[in-house]
Amino acid sequence: MSSKTYEIRPNQSIELLKELHILTRDGKMNQDSRRKLKQVYHLFQFIEPLLKDLKQDGRDVTLVDHGAGKSYLGFILYDLFFKELRDNSRIFGIETRDELVQRSCELAQRLGFPGMSFLNLSVADSITSTQLPPTVDIVTALHACDTATDDALRFALKKHARYIVVVPCCQAEVAGVLRRNKGKSLGQALTEIWRHPLHTREFGSQITNVLRCLQLEAHGYQVSVTELVGWEHSMKNELIIAQYKNLPRRRPSERLNEILDTFGLAELRERYFVDDAGAGEPADVSSAG
Repeated sequence: MSSKTYEIRPNQSIELLKELHILTRDGKMNQDSRRKLKQVYHLFQFIEPLLKDLKQDGRDVTLVDHGAGKSYLGFILYDLFFKELRDNSRIFGIETRDELVQRSCELAQRLGFPGMSFLNLSVADSITSTQLPPTVDIVTALHACDTATDDALRFALKKHARYIVVVPCCQAEVAGVLRRNKGKSLGQALTEIWRHPLHTREFGSQITNVLRCLQLEAHGYQVSVTELVGWEHSMKNELIIAQYKNLPRRRPSERLNEILDTFGLAELRERYFVDDAGAGEPADVSSAG
């Protein structure tokens, strides 16, 4: 039995998979590329229902992918969903490395993917950039390092995104604050949780994602947290999916502030801001599920 394409979806562009080096030039796949394809397809299974939900409203869908890198996710999403729409739906890939942006632009043109745009911006700069629309439907961020994930969430809130899908990466900021403040007015038993450097890093990562979830809930989102893939594939495994539902906000806001105070993280309050006026409603929110 040939191992060339048996895992590849029937409507998938073989040329694209070769360009992304998931397939070799002769159409074969090695163990590493099979793992990459499995991860991207697995994430597509989470995102596809969100795209279908948006299309039920008869709207053009706008998706912004932060920290796009070589834009594996954006190209796969476009190839498997967007290219059949034949409307004004668009994917924006945000990436700081200009050479990757240029490469992605050239590849999109070569493949005939007109609904893809790539911008040489930091996640933080994209929040105020006029090159992006004032509102978007979906924001994704896969392994956007350290505070770039927080910037992506801030972007999503500013743009009133209906859906947010993030796989957080390394988080050093909270761990650094925990390390500095563990001797200051915190109970000794509590600081045992992160006394050892390894525990500081792991607990800092855990608390960071808890704060991110509460931040989203405090802006009216319904949040779910799950595993992206099995641990044998990646240690950066947490998948956070949020849908705007205009839910009550006071309790998650209070919990967020309580955690910041309890663990000596008050200096990070601005990063996990809660807009008292609310996040604002996404366009056509009355038709949201």
